[in-house]
Amino acid sequence: MEDIRKYLDAERGTFERDLCQLLAIPSVAADSKYHPDVRRAADWVAGQFQAMGLKTEKIETIGQPLIYAESPAIPGAPTVLVYGHYDVQPADPLNEWVTPPFEPTIRNGNVYARGATDDKGQMLTHVLSTRAWLKTRGKLPVQLKFVIEGEEEVGSKGIYDYLKQPGVTDKLKSDIVVISDTSQFAPGQPAITYGLRGIAYFEIRLTGPKQDLHSGTFGGAVTNPLNALASLLHALRDANGRVQVPGFYDDVLALSDRERKQFAALPFSDESFKEQLGVAGLYGEKDFSTLERRWARPTFDVHGLWGGYQGEGGKTVLPAKAGAKFSFRLVPNQDPKKIAASLETFLKERLPPGITMELIYMSGAQGCVVPLESPFMAAAEQAIETGFGKRPVFIREGGSIPIVTNFKQQLGVDTLLLGWGLDDDNTHSPNEKFNLGDFHRGICASAALWEEIAKIKR
Repeated sequence: MEDIRKYLDAERGTFERDLCQLLAIPSVAADSKYHPDVRRAADWVAGQFQAMGLKTEKIETIGQPLIYAESPAIPGAPTVLVYGHYDVQPADPLNEWVTPPFEPTIRNGNVYARGATDDKGQMLTHVLSTRAWLKTRGKLPVQLKFVIEGEEEVGSKGIYDYLKQPGVTDKLKSDIVVISDTSQFAPGQPAITYGLRGIAYFEIRLTGPKQDLHSGTFGGAVTNPLNALASLLHALRDANGRVQVPGFYDDVLALSDRERKQFAALPFSDESFKEQLGVAGLYGEKDFSTLERRWARPTFDVHGLWGGYQGEGGKTVLPAKAGAKFSFRLVPNQDPKKIAASLETFLKERLPPGITMELIYMSGAQGCVVPLESPFMAAAEQAIETGFGKRPVFIREGGSIPIVTNFKQQLGVDTLLLGWGLDDDNTHSPNEKFNLGDFHRGICASAALWEEIAKIKR
């Protein structure tokens, strides 16, 4: 790869300018006023593929367009499907950004902008590595297919509907999927993520009296929906961090002894973790380590609460309504729909007198694990060592990337999750960043990956 390495070194400035061009487009899919910019980002991505001579399509969906591109098939060589997204999270709160979120700024070796690491910067590494191969060799050693979407941050409905259309499975047929939308284990320690948690997300709405009541006049005579909400949410987890929904743990994929030893051997400290987060103590399911709880055990968390008076000063109101949003992070083999059914029964059985409940199942996705023995895993391991100069460790991720499960179900292929970002990149938060050294190392690792995968016999 000496010729490709020389090209990558010579083009570092060009690559950074390309990255900043894309980051400057405010492609916020959640906010309709930015939808013209979302489409502008789609056109920018399509233009990169067209400039390389790849067969490129802009596929309209019920939402934002998909950008599809492919290189020619290579007889006898594997086919790789690369997935990414060009949409970004809203930038709020704007007053907490040091520099404007859509004016990419380089400082301390990082580029700061919304989407820097999630996912524009990471996705672009694979686009640029493809350019490097075509500029230096004129062809790729494997066939690459790209599908880049614009709704990942709002549920990916467009691509999910597209995957169900006739002929799409054949069109996207591949031997492995590659996604870079995760993180390294630590600065200077690259990682391959081989497992993800799933999710089941809910909203609960409780209704009591027909209108807000005076708490002095009526308190003690009727059930307060906020009190009922607090009791129901409290009942969902015991003092040891165990979820109390019947059957919740029936299908949980247990950690193997090998995995527990692997996690324990990683350079991780509870004390450093507490310092990083600014907390005095840690909490979670009893008898499991912090990494095990974060990566491979199911959880329950409340995300938002509403009801009653929220203004300045006091108001002795007994509210008519209350609600909350909450989720369960799931591990492989847990079924979100099965859990939703059991949850509804559990909550209904505990409703106090005078309270009615509406439970809304908002979204769900199953967790997944990729076999560590896969030849594609070995190829990724070697490629990352080439790009980063250090062998990667194998980790699992507590978050969810539902498209990974969808690709497995619809296309029958596993996914390599190769993250170039860092835990402190402020994804979904103000001052999102991406280390430029890791950006370039990611491009090199991606270029090496195509060579390593080409060695695998189909």
